[in-house]
Amino acid sequence: MSEEHINHPTPKRYVQIAIILGVLTAIEIALYYTEDLVGAFTAPLLIILAVGKFVIVVGWFMHLRFESKMVNRFFAGGMILALILFAIVMIERASANFS
Repeated sequence: MSEEHINHPTPKRYVQIAIILGVLTAIEIALYYTEDLVGAFTAPLLIILAVGKFVIVVGWFMHLRFESKMVNRFFAGGMILALILFAIVMIERASANFS
């Protein structure tokens, strides 16, 4: 067995990751339905959870953890650009509501 295949996750690890993703999704759903209690923190918390789930899915299920640093930077850069674009749109949308 080659060195690169030793570090790949086992089926048990994939089940653990799926459970973690399920828990994060349950938290997202709970946040959505308790928005009145959480208030202004709902959207930032949902964004943080979404980014966390993105990292887990890309890292484990797309095997990005086992790729070169350049590929990791490519995906990280794309995520950062998407978050910046999302922030710009949300700021513009919020400023339109005050006009």
